Amino acid sequence: MKKKTQKISMDIILQPNNVKQDHSPIIPQRSKLKTSLKIFQRELTEKQKEFLTLVADKTVKMIFVSGPAGTAKTYLSVYHALTMINEKRVSDLIYIRSAVESSDSKIGFLPGEADAKLAPYIQPLLDKLSELLPKGDIDILLKEERVTGIPVGFLRGLNWNAKVIIADEAQNMTYKELFTLITRTGEFSKVFILGDPEQSDINGKSGFIKMINHFDDEESRQNGIHIFRFTEDDIVRSGLVQFIIKKVKKSL
Repeated sequence: MKKKTQKISMDIILQPNNVKQDHSPIIPQRSKLKTSLKIFQRELTEKQKEFLTLVADKTVKMIFVSGPAGTAKTYLSVYHALTMINEKRVSDLIYIRSAVESSDSKIGFLPGEADAKLAPYIQPLLDKLSELLPKGDIDILLKEERVTGIPVGFLRGLNWNAKVIIADEAQNMTYKELFTLITRTGEFSKVFILGDPEQSDINGKSGFIKMINHFDDEESRQNGIHIFRFTEDDIVRSGLVQFIIKKVKKSL
């Protein structure tokens, strides 16, 4: 007696029920860095570790970081950005800073071409890169334009997918500028907005605290927007800086 064979559908083989389909949105984004960065490590405080643990969470999409000078706000943000580039999670780091120290001034007061004009304002970023990477890696990032600086007044029309955005000295940005900045955020990006409320240079026009107050609630956290605060006790730049800031604050 001839044994019957069971016909197996190729559709079942090719698309088994237990395989989940990827429904992630398809978005335009730049290819990732092909090489690996050698990121230098340094000893961190418990508060700094807490910060890095928070931002490492993939559900955290935007974080406002408030704290006095010397609390390593920029260093930690650049460190995490480089980590994300190394992990191929993002393609670029965009550094944004108010290109002026007064809301009534314009970037045009500096001589030279656009790159030369912007150079003094991205120096804090270059300093952090030199602390975190060997020169060869920095050269690669700059040559491939993986690290770029943009004045806050040049953001309209931009859209950032799969990038890290660091807005430094955000206390010198108006509410309107900050609103423009945070609404540029596309898919798979992470935004750091760093500011020291005690050092605003725009004569009471800063929108930093107002913007923090808007998003300092559970609903915002559920949507990926977080607030992180450093204090004078978290200053690591030097003991002298910590003394100065505490002394001045007591006299106010």
